[in-house]
Amino acid sequence: MSRFLVRRVAFYLVTGWIAITLNFLLPRLMPGDPAEALISQMSRTMPLTPEQAAAIRQMFGGTQRPLWDQYLEYLGRLARLDFGVSTSFYPQPVSEVVGGAIWWTLILIGTTTVLAFLVGTGLGIVVGGRPGSRLDSILTPVSTFLGSLPYFWVALLAVLVFSMRLKWFPISGGWDADIPVGFTPEFIGSAVQFAVLPACTILISSFSGWLFGMRNMMITTAAEDYVLLGTAKGLRPRRVLFSYAARNAILPSVAGFATSVGAVVGGSLLTEVVFVYPGVGTLMFKAVSSLDYPLMQALFLVISLSVLAANFIADSVYGLLDPRAREVR
Repeated sequence: MSRFLVRRVAFYLVTGWIAITLNFLLPRLMPGDPAEALISQMSRTMPLTPEQAAAIRQMFGGTQRPLWDQYLEYLGRLARLDFGVSTSFYPQPVSEVVGGAIWWTLILIGTTTVLAFLVGTGLGIVVGGRPGSRLDSILTPVSTFLGSLPYFWVALLAVLVFSMRLKWFPISGGWDADIPVGFTPEFIGSAVQFAVLPACTILISSFSGWLFGMRNMMITTAAEDYVLLGTAKGLRPRRVLFSYAARNAILPSVAGFATSVGAVVGGSLLTEVVFVYPGVGTLMFKAVSSLDYPLMQALFLVISLSVLAANFIADSVYGLLDPRAREVR
């Protein structure tokens, strides 16, 4: 297992370095001149000195310095978590802007993604263990229909029905503006109230895929010889269902979790934009709208590294569940 983890860590370190390098190159390879766009954007709020304009050109490729020197400087600033100054939130540093939004996204999307996986997989085990039952005939078509709905459409429908018509939940935002931010019962209660509708939207749109995949794998696995042997030995049906069938049927779902994290994050960010939730999705929308290149660059890097971290965790769990994945070929 240790050799397997070392190989996985080495692979994801190299992949992370590639993501960091691409994040450096994209602003310098995209059409136009990002440096001049930034200078124009910042000049609307306050005049820039020639030295400040030269520093921006140096940072974003508008300079005659070799690309390798710029890359080394970029890595040095990245090691200090220095992403520059945000133009849309000037003069606030990018690290502070992202740090204030990332916790909202981690709590909302992280919790709902794991919950959707657990709920969908658990229901898939139940309906897959008894295919053709009344629960299966109802839950499977419903989950297939829900899984086909786009995130943003479900979010818009939820706002229309539960916020505008029924007025059960707030329309947008992350907390009541009249309540000061802090770890107080009033603020936490307000944040939970504002997060319920976005969380339910993400959960409804994503759990069905896990249910459908787990159900099909359970049906296939239940016909394997080792499962039939457990039944023939007189083991309790619950033990056969979970210890024999479900333990092996869940392996593709774990692998699927690793590969679909990127899609889940992308759809969830769209949900944040619909609800104007103060997370990374809304921040990305503001950065793109205002051509805030330092903020966009930092957000792209955070999202890429977060997806890689989730893939690494899922990949490691898969190796723990299936010893065959740890074999060195």
